[in-house]
Amino acid sequence: MEITLTINGERRACRVHPADRLLDVLRREGYYSVKHGCETGECGACTVLLDGEPVNSCMMLAAQADGRAIMTVEALGAARDLHPLQQAFIETGAIQCGYCTPAQLLAAKALLDSNPNPTEDEVREALAGVLCRCTGYVKPVQAVLRAAAVLRGEEVEPFAPLERAIPVPAEFLNFLSGLKSIRPAMAARARRRARHLSSWCHRRNCRSGTSSASRSQKSMRLSWRWVALYLQTT
Repeated sequence: MEITLTINGERRACRVHPADRLLDVLRREGYYSVKHGCETGECGACTVLLDGEPVNSCMMLAAQADGRAIMTVEALGAARDLHPLQQAFIETGAIQCGYCTPAQLLAAKALLDSNPNPTEDEVREALAGVLCRCTGYVKPVQAVLRAAAVLRGEEVEPFAPLERAIPVPAEFLNFLSGLKSIRPAMAARARRRARHLSSWCHRRNCRSGTSSASRSQKSMRLSWRWVALYLQTT
């Protein structure tokens, strides 16, 4: 069957099977920002905007989108002309692995299109449908609030990461100093462990009548040697 989709402002005629999902058709058409995730509508990585509203494209048949407007993150901004949301995500460090970022950006855009001045709770609610294992959601929320201010025409200060504003406890610094003093002893212990494993593997091979040590035995010896080297040089 043939359907007509308006993708990022471009009208396209697509040949689809009645069982094809919107996710599959979009990726087949080259829109790889639409990520393949859980296939059950739980992770939100496949989010697109359908007539301005975020939907999980893995849970929608392509035929259901016939005649409707779809937006993917490819239309949000270009490399040399970033959307304020994209710029804010970069400035705040909200992009980690990046797999869920397109979906977060589109969910945030839908929010800001309908509510230019959201509260933090409203931002969290808008992003709740997109699971993120990297950021802990703090940075994306900061990014959306920052982009909202830019879109309202407000001046924003250079972003200062929260961790820089938190003084490191003296007890933690003392703990790190203590680690430095015990590194030589740790390195010596690692070297002894490496020698022990080497002699053990040699005796085992002699008893078994074979001259080839197993890969696991070799990796164990090498691992302890690397540990010793690391502790000596860091």
